[in-house]
Amino acid sequence: MPLPRVIEPEILDHLAPSDPAAMRSRRDLERLDVYLGNSRWIVRMLADHSGRRRGGVVELGAGDGQLCNKILQSSLGTKVTGFDLVSRPPKLSRGVQWKSGDFFQTLPSTPASAVVGSLILHHFSAAELRDLGKLLGAAELLCFVEPYRHPAVLAMSSLAKPFVGHVTRHDMPASIRAGFLPGEIAAALALDTTLWHVVESCHWRGAIRMVAWRKCESPSRSSAAA
Repeated sequence: MPLPRVIEPEILDHLAPSDPAAMRSRRDLERLDVYLGNSRWIVRMLADHSGRRRGGVVELGAGDGQLCNKILQSSLGTKVTGFDLVSRPPKLSRGVQWKSGDFFQTLPSTPASAVVGSLILHHFSAAELRDLGKLLGAAELLCFVEPYRHPAVLAMSSLAKPFVGHVTRHDMPASIRAGFLPGEIAAALALDTTLWHVVESCHWRGAIRMVAWRKCESPSRSSAAA
């Protein structure tokens, strides 16, 4: 039986970046990203859709800026901007622009042709996601990776508990319960399928991936689902 979507407060969202528990949690997230391949997938989608990132790439909820750095390295000449509530991360590449604050407020002033996010959408309610979808209306390409809200993924997350800090032990299952099932991300953002190609895939390790691009010439579906 599908799990109902439940949004719970996550501890990391309320810790200062310099808090040792937050630093430990970010290290846990780095390892999780390697395990899931989320950043690799986003970078690959931007490469496959290179013509749709020429107007710039923005990352929502950019955190410590590692994905922004990877996008900049792999997309020479593309303007990259990170959005997050926290101030500019110390290890962020000088070539990446940064906007601190609520991206619902700052995104409209930063036009970009590609918008990406890793483990960010699950923090928002249905109403907030509809509002975000309106803000994304001028984009040509959207790439999002979110937790796959599945009982097996929730059960599998418990296996990681001995290897992560207390923040991640709480936040990981919370994020899965707030995650998405196939079809829900595009529906939550109210993407008009007469205007957008939408391709989704579910990674067996616990991620659901969605790439959407404006209807015109497009890469193969197989590359998006790989």
